[in-house]
Amino acid sequence: MVQQPPITVTNGYLHADARSVLSHAPCLEDKSMSAIATAHERNINTLINQHAITGNHPEILTDIFRDDSNIVVWQRQLADALSAAVEHTLTNNNSLLTALTVTPQDAYASIHTALGATSASAPLAADMAQLVDMFCCLFDIERAGLRLTAIDRAMCPRFHVDHVPCRLVTTYQGVATEWLAEDSVDRSKLGLGSRGKADAESGIYRRADNIQRLQQGDVALLKGELWPGNAGAGLVHRSPSLSPGERRLFLSLDFVTY
Repeated sequence: MVQQPPITVTNGYLHADARSVLSHAPCLEDKSMSAIATAHERNINTLINQHAITGNHPEILTDIFRDDSNIVVWQRQLADALSAAVEHTLTNNNSLLTALTVTPQDAYASIHTALGATSASAPLAADMAQLVDMFCCLFDIERAGLRLTAIDRAMCPRFHVDHVPCRLVTTYQGVATEWLAEDSVDRSKLGLGSRGKADAESGIYRRADNIQRLQQGDVALLKGELWPGNAGAGLVHRSPSLSPGERRLFLSLDFVTY
């Protein structure tokens, strides 16, 4: 059996037991997607979610269940061992695209194998396995869809919403995801509403300083259009532009529909 090494992060938590980390928060009890859906069926409707919630401890992620949130950000600095593992991964993988369906139980072994099963990549595999465990624990799901990509150009360069309940994203290296607050976005300019114009010309935002950006290492939960009661209110976001020669290492976790 492959053993997952504990990796210390700067806030003092260990990457050994995600559930014990989240258990410090005021409870995951009745905070599952099924509970949210049931509340919605009882006409306890959510309003348009307008606020970003940020904090430097992982428990902040449980605030995704607040009706007034559409993005929750765990702000963190990567430990030196993790940063070194990220650099190793980018240096030794010119075109990395890893897509896996994982459970909390098999995540570390599956990810570590996909990264080449080297000791240098172990801290990165451990961190991603930690995030898988947290994501599955938070939403009371058995598995998650994992996608790790080394990027040298914007993957999704236009502002858009995701047609998912919720997505976890983090950028291990490089510039991170950009997004718009609810009071800064004209949703009528999404998709075909842009009439083919670039974001800077379509009017989807008023000023360049309306654009918010996550930081390298941040872990964010983005509410999508399929979150119960959230149709028309998914977080508007996009991939950042990259300079020539610049690369990102980007991770996303999604619900698995089968």
